[in-house]
Amino acid sequence: MRRTALLFLLATTVFAHPMGNLSVNHYMRLEPSARGVDGTYVLDVAEIPTFELMQTWGTAQGAPQALLSAKAKEQAAAWVAKLTFTENGTPLQARLLDAELAVIDGAGNLPVFRITSHIHIPAKGGKFTLEDTNYPNRAGWREIVIQGGKGAVLKTATHSDKDISKALTAYPQDPTNAPPQDSTAAFEWSIAKSPIAISSAAPVIAKPQPPAAAPAPATDVRPPDQQAAGTIQRGDRMSQLLQTLRAKDLSWSIFFLLLVLAFWFGALHALEPGHGKTMAAAYLVGSRGTPRHALLLGGAVTFTHTISVFLLGLGTMFLSQYVMPDKITKWLGVISGLSIVWIGGLMLWKRSRSLADAQPHHHHPHDHTHPHHHHHHHDGTTHSHMPEGEISMKSLIALGASGGLAPCPSALILLLSAISVGRPGLGVILLLSFSLGLAIVLTLTGLAVLYARNLLPEDRRMNNPVFRYMPLLSAAAIILVGAVMTGVSMGWLPTVRFFG
Repeated sequence: MRRTALLFLLATTVFAHPMGNLSVNHYMRLEPSARGVDGTYVLDVAEIPTFELMQTWGTAQGAPQALLSAKAKEQAAAWVAKLTFTENGTPLQARLLDAELAVIDGAGNLPVFRITSHIHIPAKGGKFTLEDTNYPNRAGWREIVIQGGKGAVLKTATHSDKDISKALTAYPQDPTNAPPQDSTAAFEWSIAKSPIAISSAAPVIAKPQPPAAAPAPATDVRPPDQQAAGTIQRGDRMSQLLQTLRAKDLSWSIFFLLLVLAFWFGALHALEPGHGKTMAAAYLVGSRGTPRHALLLGGAVTFTHTISVFLLGLGTMFLSQYVMPDKITKWLGVISGLSIVWIGGLMLWKRSRSLADAQPHHHHPHDHTHPHHHHHHHDGTTHSHMPEGEISMKSLIALGASGGLAPCPSALILLLSAISVGRPGLGVILLLSFSLGLAIVLTLTGLAVLYARNLLPEDRRMNNPVFRYMPLLSAAAIILVGAVMTGVSMGWLPTVRFFG
């Protein structure tokens, strides 16, 4: 039973990939004053959507700053057009005053764009509302600040003037604090009668802040990085090596070091607590499998994972204007989850029938032949027959392919990083090295489970009621894993470290 719990824990984490490299962070500060409402709108775009933007703009990573700034201003105008403002029910059109582009180093030597737009809304007072409809389905930070300006009286507001991230330039680095998720806001205001009147803070519909006087929390220009061992992070050794490829040719020593690091990241990625592809290898192989099954299952997971990352990279490069990579990732997760549910359901049905055919029965002391396969002794006593958890090549490969279908961001970052420096061939080789590290760890996990299973003698396993129902419990666990994975991919269940 403990083995089932362990395998189930490994299984339930197939969807625990951190997707920070796909995020888009939002910030809006609204300031009503005597001349209307001024706004500062900031979008901080992570590595992969930044790569998509450059593909849409037709620019490379090393493009001149003036060209990038011009493209950023055009993009800012498109984003501002998707902001919805009303006052007393009447739509208002925001006017873009200026836009600024900041380029920040990201993971894998990929850039991160932060575009700050300064806007003005011709409002005159009343009930003012905002809705941000840019990137509605992208994960990320969503912060809104409302602050009264000169010549305005702010009566009520849904948000305070507390600026948590300083316009996305100083993110709090405490990972236990959930990021804000606000895309709508409202406030009621009026222009002050006296020209010298200055508004004070408005009553805020929010929870009161505790009067804590603690030291200032740590902040950084980027959101807190995922600390998982198999995740490529900003400024790590892999990112530094990829950055050097812009200034000099690829030497054999750097090439070898990149291969080793990619392999290492793939191995760590498979070892992470919460990595779900380990579940398929550790579980099915531990039922009635052999080392050959472990090799096949690990290979199926890795092959599918490599192909999915490669195709997602092509989609990011050439199809991002039609379909977002996070949409592809979402539906790959759904397909993977539903496939696992289907395979688990078939296993449960077959094993239930096998268990029903192997119910306990009474033997008399005579010789006979059984049409079903089991081990027993004829001594005139009643005993149980344990059904085998059969393994077919089709179900084994299908389960492995389903488990590897959802790609991981670190492998995609490796591929896109090499492409961004003009070395697509290197990107494919690094992806293969990453996948090889993943495959070896998955295979070794399956072999370890096989070894652990064989530690218990066959006769004790045959007569143990826990092992008697192990095939049924394992099939049910696979169904539950697939169901939770589907729910998380669809957004019905929250993504947590272990269970969803």
